[in-house]
Amino acid sequence: MSTQVLPQRAGVSGRWAIAVAGAVVLAVAMGIGRFAFTPLLPMMLADNVIDLAAASWLASANYLGYLLGALLCTFQPWIWTRIPGLPAIDGPLVVRSGLVATAVLTSGMALPWPAVWPLLRFAAGVASALVFVYTSGWCLAALARRGDAALGGMIYTGPGAGIVVSGILASVMVSWHWRAASGWLIFGGLAFVLMATVWRTIRSDPVATAPSPAAAASGDGQIHGRGEITCLTASYGLAGFGYIITATFLPVIARAALPGSPWLDFFWPIFGLGVIAGALLATRVHVAGDLRRTLAGCYFVQATGIALTIAWPTLGGFALGSLLLGMPFTAITFFAMQEVRRLRPATAASSMGLLTAFYGLGQIVGPPLAAMLLYRSGNDELGFMRSLTIAAAALVTGALLYLWMGRAFPRR
Repeated sequence: MSTQVLPQRAGVSGRWAIAVAGAVVLAVAMGIGRFAFTPLLPMMLADNVIDLAAASWLASANYLGYLLGALLCTFQPWIWTRIPGLPAIDGPLVVRSGLVATAVLTSGMALPWPAVWPLLRFAAGVASALVFVYTSGWCLAALARRGDAALGGMIYTGPGAGIVVSGILASVMVSWHWRAASGWLIFGGLAFVLMATVWRTIRSDPVATAPSPAAAASGDGQIHGRGEITCLTASYGLAGFGYIITATFLPVIARAALPGSPWLDFFWPIFGLGVIAGALLATRVHVAGDLRRTLAGCYFVQATGIALTIAWPTLGGFALGSLLLGMPFTAITFFAMQEVRRLRPATAASSMGLLTAFYGLGQIVGPPLAAMLLYRSGNDELGFMRSLTIAAAALVTGALLYLWMGRAFPRR
């Protein structure tokens, strides 16, 4: 990918419009399309429409869809070179279509048909992965060409904003004794409203066009060996596994540890505030430095947040743990995507899809593991603690792998 810089006057207004639009898009696709399930899960349990075991598999259906969507992005250049006559991929069109699908599928969860819910969550996962990869590629390339690559961190405030809003709305609905179906309808409507605000901005940008499928498949610009991208992919996959158990079951874990506390519904919004803060801090990091060390630090912070919820299962422990878990959440994504653009400049979208696929694979493993440990322990609290310990260990392993990469693959 070229990184031609526009004159300052031409880029000032455009870059902020792109960054804000990217943040709103990810707020819909990730903050609502994927993570609205977390604050609504206690409501679904209270409505007796689902139990913890079924919730784990419902979450995994979404993550499996996310994996499939990421794999589609990964193999898209390969497919396009083998099927003549296929039109070039229009990234903004993919993003728009994914936003519409997210809003419709989220609203569909209000239907009183539990047998259909796994299909809806699976399809929402596919949509969110496609939107994530193509939004990341489009926004980061557009901002780099406008001379402000670091501003790309701002688009990753979107998931945190969506998490905060969905968490606060869910806490209000809980206090008013609303049913979970009403929550799904409200979040679906919110997705439609947010989508409308950025619809005109998400369009093809002649300054930030992606390389053609043929050029992407040719391998031009792949100046680093497979070992480095393999290690990066493995480390990123560990991040998906490391955070998912806490992110999925945080409200449920808090209720088990602090029954009757009036602050239970605020831990998830605190996680979202941490996501926003971490993404904004990421914009201040010099993206030309060795981001592998920064990534290692992010993993250690998340592992510390999980450890706090294990060792200090109190109001303060959950609040601080939620904040520390959230701060590096999308910052990890921003830094990893920048590493992809460094290692695979000509095939960035495909390589982003590969990393996202392994991240999704890590997410798929987490909830069933928690369900298995819950079943085997016969004790919710003990099963959750074991799951969180394994998750923290995975994050530490990923951090150590990044530090090893710094020695094994020095930056050129």
